[in-house]
Amino acid sequence: MDDELIFAEEKEESENELAEQLDPWKILIVDDEKQIHKMTIGVLDDVSFEDRKLLFLNAYSGAEAKTLMQEHDDIALILLDVVMETDNAGLEVAQYIRQELKNNFVRIVLRTGQPGLSPEKEVIIAYDINDYKSKTELTVQKLYTTVVSSLRSYRDLRMIESHMKVIEKSRKGLEKIIESSASLFELQSFKAFTSGVLIQLLSLLRLNDSSFYCQSTGFTASFQGQDFVVQAATGKFEQWIDQPLDKVLNGKIREYLAQAADTEKSYFTDDVYIEYFSTKGGMKHMLYVEGCGELSELDKDLIKIFSRNVTIAFENINLKREIEESQEDMFQLLGEALETRSKKAANHVRRLTELSYLLATHAGLSEEDAQLLRVAAPMHDIGKIGVPDAVLLKPGKLTEEEFEVVKTHTDVGYQILKDSRHLVLQAASTIAHQHQEKWDGSGYPQGLKGEEIHLFGRIIGLVDVFDTLTHSRCYKEAWTTEKALNLIREERGCHFDPQLVDIFLEHQDAFIKICEKYPDKPKLT
Repeated sequence: MDDELIFAEEKEESENELAEQLDPWKILIVDDEKQIHKMTIGVLDDVSFEDRKLLFLNAYSGAEAKTLMQEHDDIALILLDVVMETDNAGLEVAQYIRQELKNNFVRIVLRTGQPGLSPEKEVIIAYDINDYKSKTELTVQKLYTTVVSSLRSYRDLRMIESHMKVIEKSRKGLEKIIESSASLFELQSFKAFTSGVLIQLLSLLRLNDSSFYCQSTGFTASFQGQDFVVQAATGKFEQWIDQPLDKVLNGKIREYLAQAADTEKSYFTDDVYIEYFSTKGGMKHMLYVEGCGELSELDKDLIKIFSRNVTIAFENINLKREIEESQEDMFQLLGEALETRSKKAANHVRRLTELSYLLATHAGLSEEDAQLLRVAAPMHDIGKIGVPDAVLLKPGKLTEEEFEVVKTHTDVGYQILKDSRHLVLQAASTIAHQHQEKWDGSGYPQGLKGEEIHLFGRIIGLVDVFDTLTHSRCYKEAWTTEKALNLIREERGCHFDPQLVDIFLEHQDAFIKICEKYPDKPKLT
């Protein structure tokens, strides 16, 4: 059967059917006389206002009224008897509603069978009383008029509140965009950035109370060559991270993304939002979020503003990444050039870079500091350009005098790098100067000990020894991995930082895999 026809038929509903579907207006009757309850319901039972029927709640004392008000924060009107268990029971309920519950929406109409006990004018104003009626003057027409006017007043107050929420949500949304954009610009890695985009967008969508969700899922994909690869994901898509989209997409999501890629435009559909943008460098990006629900125009506008900021941030982070990768490549090439001069196998620098980064992350360094160490590590032996070939390339054991010449490479490296204002080169100068220091103070050139040695120097000192021991040099054969690990255990607290040794040994399999991944290349002659 045609869905369009079904939908059209469902729209042709009577007013009574529509009233049945809409939430009713809640009216609380508070009176200690059951007959008053029966009479009031009898008069109003068939009444509806704006296609919404009435739902009656009954309380026979002030205490019962307070309980019901606690349980129902959406009561529109209270028909409240003044005199019940006490002469002021009704007024105490009004005071409780306004002052303790802080409910300023519900409309209150006071009713009494004892006109001589009418409340003071100050009470009417203080407790925002809509009306005060004697039970004897509440005819059918007057009761109907009182109820309808009170419901209209309640509706208007709720509409004002709703508009204020929209304004406040707009303000908060713009604040969230400003805050999230600033935080995204601070993220250093591409992975962190793409994850941050997802988190911030999901947070922004949750500002809408009517579409608050905990099940929302999404992913960001970047274009590499001819394929999109998932860079970050949440929820059920987390298993897709680092996977080509062609291998993981199902039919419906494939259609959504194909439309965005073909039109090169972002769009909303059903409960899905797809963000498409490309950078000046030619990279194409798509962000997919499902579970959005019904988004308001305000939500969509906020997302568009956020997306424009994300595009700018992507441009900046790609430029920053290109600069950093160029810098890293330059340091790697320079380090490998030094290895070539010293006849080392040319992968020592690559292994040292990855080993130091891994140890830094396991040691609790921040991603930023671990990356800084990773980039600076290849420069650890730059001072060896000041060591003569006759000493640097000598096979076999060095004389005492020759070893003193080799030891100067730490000071030479430091002098070369120390005056740079760039953070990476400052870190490299520290590493070059301190990577031969020992935990017990017996190292060189300064004889530093313990935590006097910069953590970068301690990390490089450990992984440099491990890699050197397990690979051949012009003056030695490679040790077995187990023999090298035994030496590191023996030198715990002597040559090496004991905590770093413990971390290294705990994760030794991961360090060994790095060495296997980057084996020695043939030596140049």
